[in-house]
Amino acid sequence: MQDDAWSPTPVLLTVDLVILTLRQGDLHILLVERGEDPFRGMLALPGGFLNHDGEEILDAAHRELNEETALASSWVHLEQLAVYGDSGRDPRGRVVSVAHLAIAPGLPDPVAGTDATDAAWVPAEAVLSGERELAFDHRRIATDGIEHARTKLEYSSLATAFCGEQFTIAELQQVYEAVWGTALDTRNFYRKVQAAKGFIIPAGTDRRTTGGRPARLYKAGPKTVLFPPLTRPAPPATGQTATGGDE
Repeated sequence: MQDDAWSPTPVLLTVDLVILTLRQGDLHILLVERGEDPFRGMLALPGGFLNHDGEEILDAAHRELNEETALASSWVHLEQLAVYGDSGRDPRGRVVSVAHLAIAPGLPDPVAGTDATDAAWVPAEAVLSGERELAFDHRRIATDGIEHARTKLEYSSLATAFCGEQFTIAELQQVYEAVWGTALDTRNFYRKVQAAKGFIIPAGTDRRTTGGRPARLYKAGPKTVLFPPLTRPAPPATGQTATGGDE
């Protein structure tokens, strides 16, 4: 007696994007309003299905970045975040998402395209707190992406991806404060950044300021791994107020 012939389980593959930037000194995430079912009218992460079985996953992520938001991807930091494949995550069937984290400085207002009716920057805290409800399991994906960025700021040069080509140490500190969601002591931060050799290097020019001394400009250095790392401050205990230190 022969066993029944095996056939592969039908599985669809999508890419979803956690796109982060700083706006007015706060961490923002890009969300789109879905124009199609399921979850028509709800907010979601930008993303979509592969175009064809020959499309590479990273190429699909770059394509969706441009199609859904009209943002150019050539100067955006893009990396694979994680794979999400719970059986009930999508009512259309078994759909596996390969999520990506994208970061760039000063991203413009997005323009929705394809199956999105609108696209907008939303404060990351509104997503983390649940104030903004997201379709599918996108709040989980967004939370994982933000936490990944927070952790990676400790041991890598990822913070420079939020900055322009040239920046001041004060602007770099604003990145850490916005992503970590806490104030940092300026002197301690300056000391720790300078101790991480190769993290940033002088750009050779200064930025003129109104009154006072010109601010020294820096650019990303050759090192992508920070040593010693910049440790994230522990959150204050319940009922206590943060002091703003980073020891």
